[in-house]
Amino acid sequence: MDFLYWTAIIVVLIIAFIGLVYPIIPSVLFIIAGFLLYGLFYSFEPFNWLFWTVQFLFVALLFGADYVSNLVGVKRFGGSKAGVWGSTIGLLIGPFIIPIAGIILGPFIGAVFGELLVNRTDPKQAVKIGFGSLIGFISSIITKGVIQLVMIGYFLLIVL
Repeated sequence: MDFLYWTAIIVVLIIAFIGLVYPIIPSVLFIIAGFLLYGLFYSFEPFNWLFWTVQFLFVALLFGADYVSNLVGVKRFGGSKAGVWGSTIGLLIGPFIIPIAGIILGPFIGAVFGELLVNRTDPKQAVKIGFGSLIGFISSIITKGVIQLVMIGYFLLIVL
């Protein structure tokens, strides 16, 4: 039975990592689901107040990293809130409009259109801002991936 239990926990945690590049999947919920599955299958005893406090802080870091990476990427290349919002919208709908490629093209196109439509930015500058959005998205994936690895590493340290 242990094999089935751990397989279920690992699958849920893998889905959390898929959520890094496919943002419609709520990574945080899948990580927490992995912890809860462990508790249901084995015991909640290892999960004391310190465990949940540390995990909550990492969850806050995950949300902060997502926002800050996108903001810094767009702002560094001269973008505005319109570019940030366009990038975020593009990130969410891009994969549905352009499967697979939309994950990368969505934030770029969204930031470009956001700047062009709202601020009437020069097209060359808007493309630069879109590139900044893409850099922000990629840095967000890396940062969130590291945070998720630390969360899971701490979980494994506690339960194994």
